[in-house]
Amino acid sequence: MSTNTIDPTTWVDKYSDYLFNYTIVRVDDREIAQDLVQETFFAGLKSMKNFKGEASERTWLISILKRKIIDYYRKINSNKGKAEVRINYTSDSETEGDWLEERVADPFDRTAESDIENEELGLAIHNCMGKLPEKQALIFKMKTIQGFDTEAICNEFDITASNLWVIIHRARTAMAECLEKNWF
Repeated sequence: MSTNTIDPTTWVDKYSDYLFNYTIVRVDDREIAQDLVQETFFAGLKSMKNFKGEASERTWLISILKRKIIDYYRKINSNKGKAEVRINYTSDSETEGDWLEERVADPFDRTAESDIENEELGLAIHNCMGKLPEKQALIFKMKTIQGFDTEAICNEFDITASNLWVIIHRARTAMAECLEKNWF
């Protein structure tokens, strides 16, 4: 059994700055970022009974926040589409003027082809990460995939925050070039 516990009385003090910084980069609007963090805390309170302790409290809150951000973008994109795009697909009166969103394929209807593409992409990413210098690959994985915070990585590798971001930038550039050659 895990030793990770949950204590909502400390969330604001412990995690609000981190969650806000995570969100502001993704939505680029202070008020929306603050609202999403607040919604994350409320959702966390509602689903405390679902916390299994398999991850840290912060990681659990980040996973909730990620869903809130995705929902935010789905909502604004859906509203924008419905307000701006109306299209006639057929000439019969029953379906004339259907909204575009109502005709889009279900994103949860996965096919074997999409599963294969995802597996191939995963392999391409793994192979590209294998081509990075060891330290760069470790730092990239810790920051981008595992979600470690900057301070923890800097302490682990005895580097400055600016050095960390240079390493991350170089890793991202190398990964993009590698994927462009091997995936696209």
